[in-house]
Amino acid sequence: MRRRPGVVERRDYYTSEPDTTNNRMALRSAILALDLLGARGRSVALEFVSDSQYLVRGMTEWLPGWRRREWRKVKNPELWQELADLAETHEVCWRWVRGHAENPKNEYADFLATTAAREQRTSGELIESGFEGWLRKEREKEKYLDFDPDAELLLD
Repeated sequence: MRRRPGVVERRDYYTSEPDTTNNRMALRSAILALDLLGARGRSVALEFVSDSQYLVRGMTEWLPGWRRREWRKVKNPELWQELADLAETHEVCWRWVRGHAENPKNEYADFLATTAAREQRTSGELIESGFEGWLRKEREKEKYLDFDPDAELLLD
């Protein structure tokens, strides 16, 4: 999502791998986000929200110890190293949200991830978001009727 004064412009991305784990895909999602947002050498400030405690705690609590121990006894060390290197070039605030807890943005992210996994597809780039259409369909089911997707974004 890009911001201009008074305008919210959303973008989606998704990725998949055959025979993978949720933890690997959480790492891949963060790597892809930082890679796409930092294209052309840009440094960005962002809040990365995930329902993966593995990802958020890894980046906020465990990373210094893993580095000190030179990545020994770390699962997925190549992904953690790539993510750590990318994150150093940006200002990232890592935030955890409970999965499947009726958070519309997290539910949409889950929809993108499960669709990509089922169809084994990858967006390859930032693409036009389908969030508004997804939210409209959810509201037809009487869900998220009071949710304002832009409220927290347009405050400053």
